Amino acid sequence: MSTDQSARAGDRQTFTGLETEKVNPASADIDRLSPLEIVQVMNAEDARVAPAVQQELPHIARAIEAIAGRMRCGGRLIYFGAGTSGRLGALDAAECPPTFNLPQERVVGCIAGGEFALWQSVEDLEDSVEAGRADAAKVAVTGADAVVGIAASGRTPYVMGAIAYAKEQGALTIGLACNRQTPLAQEVEIAIAPLVGPEVISGSTRLKAGTAQKMVLNMLSTGTMILLGKTFGNLMVDVQATNRKLRRRAITIVQQATGFDADAAGALLEASDGEVKTAILVGRTGLGPQLARERLAQHGGILRAALEALP
Repeated sequence: MSTDQSARAGDRQTFTGLETEKVNPASADIDRLSPLEIVQVMNAEDARVAPAVQQELPHIARAIEAIAGRMRCGGRLIYFGAGTSGRLGALDAAECPPTFNLPQERVVGCIAGGEFALWQSVEDLEDSVEAGRADAAKVAVTGADAVVGIAASGRTPYVMGAIAYAKEQGALTIGLACNRQTPLAQEVEIAIAPLVGPEVISGSTRLKAGTAQKMVLNMLSTGTMILLGKTFGNLMVDVQATNRKLRRRAITIVQQATGFDADAAGALLEASDGEVKTAILVGRTGLGPQLARERLAQHGGILRAALEALP
C-alpha cells in the first residue's frame, strides 16, 4: 500500500469523529428559515469563533516569537494547505509584501494544485502525501524556515507530507487545525487548534473553521512583522506606496508620526525616495535621508529603536 493509500484509509476510519464534520443542531432546519433567520443563525455561530481563537492565544504567541526568530536570521514563513486552507495561506502570504515592504520570497503560500487551485477547485490533490513533499522540496524548505501546515481537519495528506519534509530539513513546524488530538498536532512543534464546533452547513469548513484560520493567520503574520519592526506604534511604516491609495496612506502615516502637514509630509517622502521610516526619522530628528537610513540599518530597521538611541 502506498503512502497516499495509507493516508486515505486512516482518514476514512476517523473522519466522522471530527468535530468539524458533525451535524450542528442549531442549523438542522436551516432550509425552512427565512433569509433573516438564516443569517441570524450564521451570525450566532460565527460569534463562537473569536472565543475559540482566544483559547489558543498562548500557542499563537509562542509561534509568533519562533517565526520572528527564524526570519531575523534570514529564514522564511511558508504556508501549506489545500482547498480553503491553502487559499487562506496564499492570501496571507500575498498581502505581506505590500503591507510590510517585504520581498515576496520571504512569505510563501503553497496550495495543493498550485496557482490554478486558487480559483478552481482541485480538491482531489489534497489526498496526496507525495504532492505535499514535492511542493515543500520545490520551494526548497530548509532548517532556517518556519513552516505552517493549515488543515481544518488536522489530517490532510498534502499538508502532512509537507510537514514531514519540513521536519526532515530541520524547519520550525506549526500546525493550524480546528480539531484536537489530530495527526497534524502530533507532528508539529507548535499546535494551534481553535475549536469552533460543527459548521452551519455540515462539513463546510470554509465557514467557521475558515474564519478561525484567517484570524490566526492574521495574528501570525502581523505579530511577526511587529516583532521585526515593521510598525511604529500601530502605523504601517514599511508600507510600499505602489499606487495612489497607498501613496496617500504613506503621506498620512508620515503626518501622524511627525505632526507635519500633508505638503511637508509629502516633501519628506519624496526626499526619502518614498521610504516611510526614513521620512519619519528625518522629520523627527533633522537628520539627512542617507544618515537616517544608516541609523535605521544600525538598529535592524526598527524605527523606534533608532529614535530611542538618539539623544
